[in-house]
Amino acid sequence: MIMKLRLAGSQPIASDVRLLRMVHPRRPQLPPWQAGSHVDVHLPEIGVRQYSLCGDPADTSSYTIAVKLEPGGRGGSRWMHRELAEGAQVHVSAPRNHFPLLGGDGRVVLIGGGIGITPLAAMAYTLVAEGSDFVFHYCARDEDRAPLLKELRELCGDRLRVWLSSQDNRFDPVSTIAREAGAEIYACGPERLVGAVSAAALAAAHPENRLHTERFTALADADFTREPFEVVLGRSSRRLVVPADRSLLAVLEENGVGLESSCEIGVCGACECGYLEGDVIHRDVVLSPTQRKDRMMPCVSRARGRLTLDV
Repeated sequence: MIMKLRLAGSQPIASDVRLLRMVHPRRPQLPPWQAGSHVDVHLPEIGVRQYSLCGDPADTSSYTIAVKLEPGGRGGSRWMHRELAEGAQVHVSAPRNHFPLLGGDGRVVLIGGGIGITPLAAMAYTLVAEGSDFVFHYCARDEDRAPLLKELRELCGDRLRVWLSSQDNRFDPVSTIAREAGAEIYACGPERLVGAVSAAALAAAHPENRLHTERFTALADADFTREPFEVVLGRSSRRLVVPADRSLLAVLEENGVGLESSCEIGVCGACECGYLEGDVIHRDVVLSPTQRKDRMMPCVSRARGRLTLDV
């Protein structure tokens, strides 16, 4: 579902980040959403971009996203910063969630940096409303580059811990996770931060199912070599060949197997599908190790030999 929303507000919240608030032009409420959700924003002549909702999930009168200006990006953020004016129509999908805040009464640790702070901000609203036990570690270079910092200080109080590298005050994932045994940990931000948190959790033998991460950039591996492979459509037994220079998603689409897709770089989760058998080379940054046992993202993931899909 694509909605035609109206841009009701646009304001700077950091040196390179704008906060955009969108409302429905006729209806007082938008479809409900949960912390961790994101929406697809369809930009004219540019394409689709994904943004986490960063407001209060209890308030469905508007959707709020934060857009970081990426001078070396693909043009979407530049257009939204420079061309998108208040009152403009914005085509936005219904929210979907691949980074949900799990229920429960235990301790919650939020760790974020850069624009990755946005889904965690929504989680903080929910945790405060539920009276949960949590701490929020906010990592930034300096306060000028720390979106939503003022709002989070007011919302979280002393549960917010701010780490500014320009003041030589750096977040230590090793000691933090060592102190938080058994907690549900949610991390989102630059690969350097999320990777360090994941490595610290592994070293501390933190339960795998209690570490939840989200990344906004595709997996980078210059040494990865694409190889052709065969795919079997499990419901029809039809066989297809995926060449080294084509994605599985592209081959499926040209053979009449319609899957939803959006980013096509393995970060949004739109094209997720199941598989029944095969040695999958997972290249996405969305699925957990448990989910990867029978789910995959065909826009970037591949296989060795033969793969049987649940389609």
